[in-house]
Amino acid sequence: MNPSFDSGTGVVLFAHGSRDPLWRLPIDAVALHMGSQWPNLPVAVAFLELTQPDLPSTIEQMMKQGLSHVRIVPMFLGVGRHAREDLPEIVSGLTEAYPQMRFELVPAIGEHPAMTSLMAHIAAGQTLSQIDK
Repeated sequence: MNPSFDSGTGVVLFAHGSRDPLWRLPIDAVALHMGSQWPNLPVAVAFLELTQPDLPSTIEQMMKQGLSHVRIVPMFLGVGRHAREDLPEIVSGLTEAYPQMRFELVPAIGEHPAMTSLMAHIAAGQTLSQIDK
């Protein structure tokens, strides 16, 4: 599938953050993969705490790039307080701070049926080529 993206649209992969600098590597890897898959789609990462950049800083950079629509993807497997309360509160503040931008907050990645299926296949020991079939 090769989705089309409006030139004013960008994606932020939003994760919790950690004191361990290696923790962010999988999130950065997803962003890099997206960049190679869709080179015209601006993709950035942002973190709730303990890791930089935070979401407001990332949004400010995207606004400076001329983006008018940002899709925020919570990279959480489950929906706890951060995804249910903290993130919507941050996005509400961003909406007030940047009324010229449209923010699309999508459900946590772990809630997507494709992710559930992928995790089940990985847990069963299937390889990527078996999953693609």
